[in-house]
Amino acid sequence: MDHAITPTGQHDHAHCVSSALAAAEARCTGTAKLTQSRRRVLEIVWESHRPVGAYDILDRMAKDGNPAKPPTVYRALNFLLEQGLVHRLESMNAFIGCGSTSVDGHAAQFLICRDCNMALELDDPTLRKALDQAARNSGFRVDRRVVELSGVCADCQKAA
Repeated sequence: MDHAITPTGQHDHAHCVSSALAAAEARCTGTAKLTQSRRRVLEIVWESHRPVGAYDILDRMAKDGNPAKPPTVYRALNFLLEQGLVHRLESMNAFIGCGSTSVDGHAAQFLICRDCNMALELDDPTLRKALDQAARNSGFRVDRRVVELSGVCADCQKAA
């Protein structure tokens, strides 16, 4: 899935969830185990291509009959972030599944619709190289590479 994810139109979210869980199972071996709560949090994050907040995850788990406390969800989200399985969208204080199969992390770019909250993940190598070069030229050491662009998606533009 190292390409743009298109969450509009006919789309099988169940396939996305099962693919994300399979990738997580393959990646989480040894001491980094995909526990039941981490797995459930990842499932909830991948249920749509819209960013989801920690308290939305808590609400969903409670509705499923498996209530959790905030520290449990935040620990699970931190684990998933460390494993490169989700991204944190700073502008929304929310999380979204990572569409990259890279185990070394990658430079994600997101197009975020301010009307419907859809987030489209890109991984443009040209943009990544340009940003890395600009950082090096400035003597800046980059720790995390997530770019968020806000605007209006094609579907919302058509609906307007």
